[in-house]
Amino acid sequence: MDLENNIFMRALRREQVERTPVWLMRQAGRYQPEYRAIRAKMSFLELCHNSQVAAEVTTMAVDMLQVDAAIIFADILLPLQCLNAGLRFAQGDGPVIDNPIRLASDVDKLSLFDIEEGLGYVFQSIKLFVKERPLVPLIGFAGAPFTLASYLIEGGSSRNFERTKAFMYQEPQAFARLMAILTDVTIAYLLAQVAAGAHCLMLFDSWVGTLSREDYESSVLPYSKQIFAALASAAPSIHFGTATGGMLDLIAAAGSTVVGVDWRMDLASAWQMIGDKAVQGNLDPTVLLADRALIKERTQLVLDKAGGRPGHIFNLGHGIGKDTPVDNVKYLVDLVRELSSKPRG
Repeated sequence: MDLENNIFMRALRREQVERTPVWLMRQAGRYQPEYRAIRAKMSFLELCHNSQVAAEVTTMAVDMLQVDAAIIFADILLPLQCLNAGLRFAQGDGPVIDNPIRLASDVDKLSLFDIEEGLGYVFQSIKLFVKERPLVPLIGFAGAPFTLASYLIEGGSSRNFERTKAFMYQEPQAFARLMAILTDVTIAYLLAQVAAGAHCLMLFDSWVGTLSREDYESSVLPYSKQIFAALASAAPSIHFGTATGGMLDLIAAAGSTVVGVDWRMDLASAWQMIGDKAVQGNLDPTVLLADRALIKERTQLVLDKAGGRPGHIFNLGHGIGKDTPVDNVKYLVDLVRELSSKPRG
């Protein structure tokens, strides 16, 4: 079967499929003993930069779980390394930005870079995976400008994003310059992933749910629209953020092919807000810590909420947690295949 007739690719186009396709965010990660063994030998950033190992980790997850799509092993923050932000991952503390943006003048200190030179190792990982698994759709991805900006301004992770919002309110021109820079970087990065062989593109706006509708519409949506307009003729796209239940209609208006939904919202209600698009989601990842009876019940509920409509791609409402039993993840994938293949009614 050629790739365009793959079940995942057909679901992206909202065609009728024989069952619901499934892949999982963070399907390669710390819940896997094999992944932990690799990480014992190298840091997270070393893994990302090692194209051969990154491709192997990507392949390992597909083979282990038998999912319908792969997502290249990388991180949304990698472009920040090339902007001389001083990105590092502290043990137990997550990402740290050593050169955060605190003043309007700091935006002008960001270093523009050549995409191929700065992020070529990601493109090489993509090429290696596509060569190894030519019939498996590969998702390339990037962090959205607001989420990247929030890390740059906060200096790392945050709960309330007060510094980011304060900068957006107090320095609107500098914030707009920052968003424009990150938008250009994101577009170039994603298009280069397509050129390397990616079949679908995903934009992670992980922290945009911290904003009000008004702030999203005025300060983020125009840049998201610019990105998806640039990607429209290159590859189908998925747009995902967390805690976005109050603005899914605006996120849908940004122009992606698919809208991802987190676990906080009923899938049927979310689809009603999203409208005439494919939808991805949305099992709560922590359900995979439960017994199999509950996993089956909640998986069936997600499928019931999708109602057999064309364009549903099963996924979690966030990434797989590090303490999740591998067997439960495999069970979930098998369940989706089994339950979605049964005739309705």
